[in-house]
Amino acid sequence: MTAHLPEPAPALLAISHGTDSATGAAAVARLVDAVAARVPGVPVHAGFVDVQQPDVPTCLAGLRDDPAAAATVVVPLLLSAGYHVHVDLREDVDAAADAGDDVVLGGALGPDDRLVDLLVRRLDEAGLRADDTVVLAAAGSSDARAVADCETTAARLAARVGRPVTVGYIANATPRAAEAVAAARAGAPGRVVVATYLLAPGFFADLAARAGGDVTTAPLLVAGAEAPAELVEVVVDRYLDEVRAGAGRRPTA
Repeated sequence: MTAHLPEPAPALLAISHGTDSATGAAAVARLVDAVAARVPGVPVHAGFVDVQQPDVPTCLAGLRDDPAAAATVVVPLLLSAGYHVHVDLREDVDAAADAGDDVVLGGALGPDDRLVDLLVRRLDEAGLRADDTVVLAAAGSSDARAVADCETTAARLAARVGRPVTVGYIANATPRAAEAVAAARAGAPGRVVVATYLLAPGFFADLAARAGGDVTTAPLLVAGAEAPAELVEVVVDRYLDEVRAGAGRRPTA
């Protein structure tokens, strides 16, 4: 780490969406473990905004009386800042702060060029060809800000792979992934490759694989593999951004 941390260092509470997939849950747990290994001396904990437990209020209540966690930075393990970030996590963090907790909410993981690097690697691993058409399959959100984040990521990916990249959404936004794949196929000279812009294996990744692409890449976290360094770095940077902004530094006057 390059940042000077307060003493004691603020805890890093990594909050993922949650999943019913044991494979996906294990992949996210490996990411949290890798983050913890990158920030020695920082208490690192995991929680969930949906599906799994412990939820955010439970995590913050557990940290409240922990002398090793005088302050907490909540880092969403979410690729775009949608409803879960702007509403669910914002309300949970604000409620804890109003109750006297020293807690702040960090930013979503994307857009970030390091995530684009990882998407390019997944495309290379899938054998991307010069005449392939690429569709980015994202989770989707009812929040227009999250949709804009995904469009930004698609534009950055297009610049990297030298061809247009359209976005298809699994849920809560249009066009849906299958519709985007069908539209791409109508004008595609070669295959349609679905670039899976999802954190981990699970239900949404399975839906991306069934969207009709000739090839579908693995999600950012691969089952049974170590967490990619780029993804670990992004999570750590979201934590350090809040530390640099003053998280955990109580007034001295």
